[in-house]
Amino acid sequence: MLKGQQTWIFQQKPVIISTGTVGGPFEANGNLADDFDVLHEDLWIEQDSYEKAHRVLLEDAVDRALTKASLQKEDMQFFLAGDLINQITPSSFAARTNQIPYIGLFGACSTSMEGLALASFLVNYQGANYVITGASSHNAAVEKQFRYPTEYGGQKPPTAQWTVTGAGVAIVAQKGMGPVVTSATIGRVIDMGLSDPFNMGGAMAPAAVDTIIAHLKDRGITSDYYDLIVTGDLGKIGREVSLELLKEKGYSLSEDRYNDCGLMIYREGQPVLSGASGPGCSATVLYGHLLNEMKKGKIQRLLVVATGALLSPLTFQQQETIPCIAHAVSIEAGGM
Repeated sequence: MLKGQQTWIFQQKPVIISTGTVGGPFEANGNLADDFDVLHEDLWIEQDSYEKAHRVLLEDAVDRALTKASLQKEDMQFFLAGDLINQITPSSFAARTNQIPYIGLFGACSTSMEGLALASFLVNYQGANYVITGASSHNAAVEKQFRYPTEYGGQKPPTAQWTVTGAGVAIVAQKGMGPVVTSATIGRVIDMGLSDPFNMGGAMAPAAVDTIIAHLKDRGITSDYYDLIVTGDLGKIGREVSLELLKEKGYSLSEDRYNDCGLMIYREGQPVLSGASGPGCSATVLYGHLLNEMKKGKIQRLLVVATGALLSPLTFQQQETIPCIAHAVSIEAGGM
């Protein structure tokens, strides 16, 4: 059911019955290492390119989610996934492996919630019994495409963020045990004229704010309805900017109820500058840590607002500004 201008209310309450989360060696040293299902010891993952390793991350996450749910890939109607690499080839090649009917998505770092929103819509309206959805990123592959290969040792400013090596997926079903998806707000593309690719948090913050306000207005609720509102990967700079923008627009969020996945995944002392980023950031933090906290009863109502910068190396070279987007999905404790 459409509520307001941008929000779907899922009256059938699709269930997240299983998840799979996979990370790399840097994530193994982070704050949330215990919430990953699989942690690889090196970035190559026994492959001969970082892009192939990226594909394996997603394949492993899918395999783990299916195993935990005691389901086979043949039970899935659709596979919704995306990443940052040219033409989302890691996701498409993973779909080649698993042979689940595939819908490729690109929302940059907002892809995790784009996928969960669409998966929930399909399941809510009996378009599928089971949909598996997720997002992934690989630090070395993304750095090579958007900036400089890691081997160059290029210096970065304090506003830069560290791309997560990880994949997170969820199986969304019509029935079962697990947290339920109650609504989704689809964001607008917001461009405030910023063009610095090393300040993605600042660029994406206005999109996060726009979607949060749209979600609250459409649903007719206040931010206190949620135990936690978490953005995708604004990092330190973006979170501070978003809090200021929300305050300017008359929405004062309680700081202890507003966090960012990019500030949660790594521990103090890891050289991540302003925090973490990448489609794998919100995907692994949600499908690993946050849903585990929900299962423990520490979170009852959660709003995840994944943010994405919709630039490419080509648009940057052509001196374009950075258009950004954010998609929000609300999740509540169901039959746990």
